[in-house]
Amino acid sequence: MPLQAAGSPSNAGPQHCISELSAGRPSARRSPTYRPRTIRLEALPISVSCPPRMEAKLGGISSLDGLTPMLCAQVRTSGKYIATTGVLLMDAESRASGAISRPWAVITDIPTDSMPSNGIFARISDLAGRRRAPRVRPALRALAAGALLSCLAWGQPAGFNYDESKVPSYKLPEILRSARGGTVDSASGWPDRRAEILKLFEEQVYGSAPEAPPGMRFTVLEADGAALGGLARRKQVRVDFGSDESSSMEILLYTPASAGGRVPVFVGLNFGGNHTVHADPAIRMPTRWVLDDDGRATRKRDAEETRGRSASRWQVERLLERGYGVATVYCGDLDPDFDDGFENGVHPLAPPLSPADWGTISAWAWGLSRALDYLETDPHTDGSQVAVMGHSRLGKTALWAGARDTRFAMVISNNSGCGGAALSRRRFGETVARINTRFPHWFADNLNQYNGKEDSLPVDQHMLLALVAPRPLYVASAEEDSWADPKGEFLAAMLVGRVYELLGMQGLGVSEQPAVNEPVMHTVGYHIRTGKHDVTAYDWERYMDFADMHLKRN
Repeated sequence: MPLQAAGSPSNAGPQHCISELSAGRPSARRSPTYRPRTIRLEALPISVSCPPRMEAKLGGISSLDGLTPMLCAQVRTSGKYIATTGVLLMDAESRASGAISRPWAVITDIPTDSMPSNGIFARISDLAGRRRAPRVRPALRALAAGALLSCLAWGQPAGFNYDESKVPSYKLPEILRSARGGTVDSASGWPDRRAEILKLFEEQVYGSAPEAPPGMRFTVLEADGAALGGLARRKQVRVDFGSDESSSMEILLYTPASAGGRVPVFVGLNFGGNHTVHADPAIRMPTRWVLDDDGRATRKRDAEETRGRSASRWQVERLLERGYGVATVYCGDLDPDFDDGFENGVHPLAPPLSPADWGTISAWAWGLSRALDYLETDPHTDGSQVAVMGHSRLGKTALWAGARDTRFAMVISNNSGCGGAALSRRRFGETVARINTRFPHWFADNLNQYNGKEDSLPVDQHMLLALVAPRPLYVASAEEDSWADPKGEFLAAMLVGRVYELLGMQGLGVSEQPAVNEPVMHTVGYHIRTGKHDVTAYDWERYMDFADMHLKRN
C-alpha cells in the first residue's frame, strides 16, 4: 500500500495534499540570513497527465517503487501563495488514470546551496523518512541535479503559436494617453506620462527594487595594465552591498590599454560566471552556483575547462580594438536563476513582502545600476557614456535597467522576447502564462494575474521601450528565434517611434520589418539576422556601429 503524505487520508481525491519538508544546507557556504527549517506546504489542486518525455526530463527517473515524479507549479506557505518549482510523487494508480487522485508527497523549496555536488538534504514527514529513506534520498539527489532546474514546468498550455495568421486581434494600450484620459501632445507632458508607465511596470510586471545601499563599497581585487597581450587594462572589482562579503558582486572590466582618456563602455550580465566571457586565465572563478549548459547546477571553482565558454557572445578583443570598454557581472552574484524563495543573492537586503516587490529580473537590473555606480568612479571609463546590453532573459534585464536608470546612455536588447521587447498581446511563441509558470521567480507576483489574460495588462512592451526615450535604443532579433517573436520585437521598436518623435528625435523610421541582415539605425535601431537565439559577432558589430553614432568619446 503506497504511503500517504503526512495528514492526507488514504481516500483523498484531488484535494490539497499536505507535507512537510525539512531542508538544510551543506556547511561549505551558508547565507547569514538562512536557517534550516521545516516548512508546511500545501499543494494547489491539480489534474495533469505525465507524458513520457516529461518523465525522461526528470533526471531519467520514470518511477520510484510505484511512485511517479510530477511537476507541481505552486505551493502555499503561511497562507501566502508563492510561485515555486516542486516535484510531486504520485502512485501508480494515479499515473495510470492520468490524474493525481492519490497524492503522496510534495518536495519543494529546495535551498540554493543544497544542489548536486553536495547532495540534497530533505525529509518528507517522519513517516516517509523512516520507511522510504533508502529509496527516496537517492531519487532526491537525482532530481535536484537535473529535474528542478532543467524540466519543463507543469501547467503549460497544450501548444504555442508560431503561425502569423493565428495571431489574435488585439488592441495595445496608448503610450501617449495619460491615466486621466488626456493625450500627451508635447514634450513637456512626457515626464508625467513616463512616470505613470514606469509605476505600472514596477507594480504589475517586474517589481519595485530598493535604492543603492548606503554602505556600498568598491574593492579592487586585481588589476593588470597590460592584459590580453598588451591590448587591455583588466580590473576585477568586488562591490559589497552590506557590512560583509556575503552580499556582493564582482565586476570584470576591460578597457583599451592604448586609450589616453576615459572610454565609453558596454556593460551587461553574463550567464555562467565572468570566467566564461574570455579564456584569460587571470579572470577570477565564481564562488557561487552557476548553471551548466544542460541546466544543472554545479559549483565551478575548479572548472578550468569552462574558461571562455561564452567568448563568442562577448567579442572582447573586437570591442577593445574599436575603442570601447566592456564590463560584465555574473547574474548569479545578484540572484541565482532558479526559485530559491529569494533567500540568496541581494533579495535579503529588501525581502519581497508584497506581490509588487522585486523578482529576479528586477534584482539583476538593480545590479547593473550598481555596476554603473562603479563605472562612474573608474579613471578609465566614462560613466556618462555607458551602454547596457543583454541577451535573452538578460536582454529583458537590460531593458528594465535602462528604463529604471536614465544614467545609461544607450540600451540594447538582444533576442529578449516575451517580457522583453516582444509584444505580449500577440501571444506568439512564449506567452505570459508560460514564462510565469516556467520561471516563477523572474517577475513580480502581480504578473501572474495576467496569465492567459494579456489583453487585461495595463501595459505592453512597446511602453517599456518608450521608457528609454530619448536615449538611443537598439532591438535585435534572429530569424530562427520564433520563440522570442521577432515580428513582435520589431513592432514594439517601430511603435515607440511616436515618443521619440514627440521628443524631437527620429524613431526607427520604417513601418515594415527590414530584410534579414539589413539593419536600420536612427535614434532607434533594429536588425534581424540569420541564425538562432544567440549573440554573435554580427550583432556586436552592429551595436558598435550604433554606438559610434551616439556615444561620445573623450
